Amino acid sequence: MLRKLLLAAALITAPLMASNAAAEPLKPIRVILVGDSTMTERAGYGTGFCAQFKPEVTCINKARGGRSSKSYRVEGLWDEVLTLINDKGNFAETYVLIQFGHNDGSHRPERRTDIRTEFPVNIRNYTVDVKKAGATPVLVTPLTQRHFKNFKLQNDLLPWAQLTRLIARTSDVTLIDLYAEGQAKVQEMGIAKSLELGGGPVPENVYEGITTGTTVPAIFTDASQQADNSRQGFDYTHTGPEGSKYFGKMVVDLWVKADPAIAPYVKN
Repeated sequence: MLRKLLLAAALITAPLMASNAAAEPLKPIRVILVGDSTMTERAGYGTGFCAQFKPEVTCINKARGGRSSKSYRVEGLWDEVLTLINDKGNFAETYVLIQFGHNDGSHRPERRTDIRTEFPVNIRNYTVDVKKAGATPVLVTPLTQRHFKNFKLQNDLLPWAQLTRLIARTSDVTLIDLYAEGQAKVQEMGIAKSLELGGGPVPENVYEGITTGTTVPAIFTDASQQADNSRQGFDYTHTGPEGSKYFGKMVVDLWVKADPAIAPYVKN
């Protein structure tokens, strides 16, 4: 009899407890983006990413165009981020998303890093610094480029993606594998659809690649095809508004999959 009474009481109180838990307000958190141009608001997915969150999330974009894992630190940009992290404010948690690779293979010496030594050391040091500052590092593999050859998407940034995965795995850091997901989805959509993800307008000669299966360098024949300073021009690396929305949502979805604790902070 006593067992039946206890069971009945549990059945009555369980929905109430669940309701109270659901009604508990979200604690404010902060998300800081650190990376290159493909993460920025103008030329990358930064705007689309930040738009995915509820008001309890303060999204700060500190990504900068043309930076590598070396130059971002050398130029003092990383010191600015650390100062920001150390100002705890009223945030329950600060997450720092770190994504490099596009410029680490540059021929410019101020950007270039040795992929066997410098790049992995740089990325690991970023995660160490974030942890020491009391925040949570999240590593992001590079955004895929959208170059096709014979209808196959090129795997240009694979070495940097692989090293980022390795560092995340061996450093007990959450990984957002944007490169793997982006490669799969862009290959699936093909050249024609992928052109919608870049800046604009798209030069006429670029459409030649749709039928041949191989993307061609963009040729801007007149001023009307050039982008002004307020928007990103077309190329196969950076994103326009549609690309920002598409890849921004992709990053958030992958993050939620890797860390379900983020899910309550995402809209819808």
